Amino acid sequence: QVQLVESGGGLVEAGGSLRLSCAASGVIFRANAMGWYRQAPGKQRELVADITIIGTTNYVDSVKGRFTISRDNDKNTVFLQMNSLKPEDTAVYYCAAQRQFRIRVPDYWGQGIQVTVSS
Repeated sequence: QVQLVESGGGLVEAGGSLRLSCAASGVIFRANAMGWYRQAPGKQRELVADITIIGTTNYVDSVKGRFTISRDNDKNTVFLQMNSLKPEDTAVYYCAAQRQFRIRVPDYWGQGIQVTVSS
C-alpha cells in the first residue's frame, strides 16, 4: 500500500520559513517523480514545485527564488524548503508522486498539510 505522509506545516509570520517533508512508503521511491501542489480556498490546485527522478527541479514563477524542492532517495523523502513566506502562500500543501521521469498526472497523493502565513 502506497503512503505519502506530509509533515512540517503550521502557522508562520510573513517573511518566515517552513520546511515540509513527505515520507513515502510502498513505492520504489527513486523511480518516482515527486511534486508539491497547493490549494488555497476558492482556488484550483496548482503545482508549486517538482523534482524528476534524476533531481532536476522546476518551480511555478510565484515561488522561484524562495522555495527549494529536494529529495533524499535513501530516506524515501522529498522536502520543500519555503523561505520569505507571503500571506498568498497560505494553502493546503500536498505531496504527490508519479511513476514517470517527471510528474504530470500524479499516481499518488498525500493527505495534505495546512500552511498559514500571517501578515
